[in-house]
Amino acid sequence: MAVDTKYKDVEAMEDGSILLTLFNGGIRNDENEHIANLLRRKSKILIAFGSCACEGCIPGLANLSPVGDIVHTAFNTLTTDNPHEIYPRASFDVPEGELHIPKLAPILSPLDAVVDVDYFMPGCPPESHQIAAVVDLVVKVVKGEAELPPKGAAIGVGDSTVCDECPRARNVKLIKEFKRIQDIAPVDPTLCLLEQGIPCNGPATISGCNARCPGAGAQCIGCYGPAAGVLDYGARLLTAFASVIDAKEPAEIEKILDGIPDPVGQFYRFSLSGSLLKANQEAWKVKYTSSHHTKGE
Repeated sequence: MAVDTKYKDVEAMEDGSILLTLFNGGIRNDENEHIANLLRRKSKILIAFGSCACEGCIPGLANLSPVGDIVHTAFNTLTTDNPHEIYPRASFDVPEGELHIPKLAPILSPLDAVVDVDYFMPGCPPESHQIAAVVDLVVKVVKGEAELPPKGAAIGVGDSTVCDECPRARNVKLIKEFKRIQDIAPVDPTLCLLEQGIPCNGPATISGCNARCPGAGAQCIGCYGPAAGVLDYGARLLTAFASVIDAKEPAEIEKILDGIPDPVGQFYRFSLSGSLLKANQEAWKVKYTSSHHTKGE
């Protein structure tokens, strides 16, 4: 990011000659994968930097559709002038030779699905104090003044959940319905937002942000990613939401949960591609059954 380095320049470097790489972005095409493998070889320490690299982030929601449908939509909307339905191709002959463009993968994947990752720095985006803390730590390690944390650790974040940082009172009441925050007036400034029927992702989200959103009266949306020990962010969040529902009959519970207008966006907004689900059935079908490109893939 600091200089305009060409691929050939990085490829010419000795393996392991880069001390620290902060890798930003998920793996959506073959160029992304090539860069990930290249920088893994050249780097002593590779950090998945930000939610996109750590868990796929919002671009990972594209895993809800086959890649062919995504490209078809992108090149056929009302604002797109494409009367001949021309789509990107992985290679194309031009007067200067053969032009290559990145080939889209069936689904978007987080960095650790492609290469071995040393550490994870979540956040959308990571904040300056997180970056400074990591750089300072690496400098101290180089000087022999500190040791690196265990491999695979999330760095620049806390060791609990947003709820544990939040000053709002919890375990006070159960709810009969979920509502959008704009439909609740006034919002109690002292009571847990989830216990006011406002879908708040604090129970599953790792701490480190000082609960800034709940503290300001807005629900946590989970941009820091899953708390330590959470295997699947959405599953953990579902458990938390179910714990505040004041109902015992399945039909009533289902009706209350139907008050969440966008379940996938609520439970997997930042983490779908890094979850146990990874994608919906249609996208998986393309990944595992198609050995050739279809239109737009």
